[in-house]
Order: sequence, then C-alpha cells, then structure tokens
Amino acid sequence: MSGQWVNAGIVLAAGLFAAGCEEAEVAEPVLRFTETPVEYPVDLWDANVEGVALVRVLVNVEGVVDSVTIAEGSGNAALDSAALRGAREMEFEPARRNGEPVRVWARVPVHFSKPR
Repeated sequence: MSGQWVNAGIVLAAGLFAAGCEEAEVAEPVLRFTETPVEYPVDLWDANVEGVALVRVLVNVEGVVDSVTIAEGSGNAALDSAALRGAREMEFEPARRNGEPVRVWARVPVHFSKPR
C-alpha cells in the first residue's frame, strides 16, 4: 500500500499558544486541505502497526508551517517521523487576532489506522 495518506484531525488551542498574544481572542488556524501529506509507512501498514502522534506546528502569518515537534509520541519512532515529515507540508488559513493574521502554535493529532 504505497503512498497511503493519513487523515489528520485538528485540535487547535490557538488562544493558548499564540505567539506574543496578550488578551485578545485568537481565531484558530484552519487546515486548507481535508487530506494531509502524511504518508503511512508501507512496512508498518503491512504489519498492521497503528498509533496516534500529537504534533505541534508553528503556523506563520501566511499559513505556512515554520516548525514542528512531537508533543506526544505514538510509541513508534517511524510513525512519529512520518507525522513530522507530513506536518512540515501542511498548509493552513492563518490564525487571526482582531482580523489580522498571527503566528501560533497548534496541535495536530495524526492518526495512523487502517479502515475497519
């Protein structure tokens, strides 16, 4: 199953992670595409290895991911690496504060699971 894409749910806490945010409420960034560029490693797909990696992404004012880290690992280094690689390629509508785009950290859970 080469190139299997993984859907990533978005759990954003932009108000808590907005860079330089004072008191104004922040409208969270929105993933631009329903499918993410995260690829399920073929050998793990074939071996029925599943997991969830929680990735932190720094989304800039253009909606581009500037930085990624693992907030919570899946328990499998290869799944975590795939989640990081894919997260770097994600694109967002930027977060906004008072109508202006702002840079924020967001959390993105990446689920590696086969259809049942």
